[in-house]
Parts: sequence; structure tokens; C-alpha cells
Amino acid sequence: MTAFINDLLSNFTLMAVGISWFLAQAIKVVIYRFEEKHWNLWHFFEAGGMPSAHSASVTSLTLGVGLVIGWHNALFTTCLVFALIVMYDATGVRRAAGKQAEILNKIVDDIYSSGKIRIEKLKEILGHDPIEVVAGASLSVAVTIILYYVYFVR
Repeated sequence: MTAFINDLLSNFTLMAVGISWFLAQAIKVVIYRFEEKHWNLWHFFEAGGMPSAHSASVTSLTLGVGLVIGWHNALFTTCLVFALIVMYDATGVRRAAGKQAEILNKIVDDIYSSGKIRIEKLKEILGHDPIEVVAGASLSVAVTIILYYVYFVR
């Protein structure tokens, strides 16, 4: 079991992805703290918001593979295409679904404003603004490059 854990910890790309994702989610909790005026750790487990943890993860994966295996490798190309699809989806389809949920919630509020019937609201923060995607990607570039130097250059 110790060898397995050591193998995971020595996997540069896995660590870069994990740390990038974790930091993006942790930053969301801090940002929501200032917006809502109280701590809510459940934001750590939510999708959407600033910065994009999805973008941070796939950017870190792509950069990590490029740094370790090489930029000419088919695996790098696969990761790059995957990252572009994820980031496009976050700003396109998922964001549109979030806007639709927001409109539906307003309609439900209007229809059931009497309070006699309670309808569960839809989650509105599903996707990302382009700036949230760029922020997540930028965060992961910094994390991945710093971690690369820790793993290979030191």
C-alpha cells in the first residue's frame, strides 16, 4: 500500500491536476465568503463559479502531459482537444443551462408566490463566464509550472 501511495505522489501530472482542482475549489469558498458574508464550505463541492475547477483540471492535465511526454505526442493532442471541449462546454452548453434555470426559477416564483405550494428551485450556477474559465486555466498553468520545477528542476 505504501508503494502505491508513493507512486501516486510521484506522479507529477496527477499531483498537478489534483492541486489545481483543489486550489480552484478553495478559492471559490473564499470568494463566496466575501459575497455572502459568511463561510459556507459546501461551495467547495459545487460546480460553476470563479475560478473554473474544470478548466483548471484539464489545463493542468494538458500542460503536464506536454511537459513530461512532449508536445509532439498524440497523448498531448488528445488532452488538448479534451481540454478545449471541456472549456467550450463550460462556457456554452452548461452556461446556457444555468441561464435557463435562472429564468425557470423566476417563473416558478411568480406562479407560486402565494406560498401554498413549494417547488424546489433549479441550480442556476452550472457553467462559467469566459473570465472564470480563463482564471481557472491561468491558475493551473502557474501551479503546474511551479510543481514541474519542484519535481524535475530542483
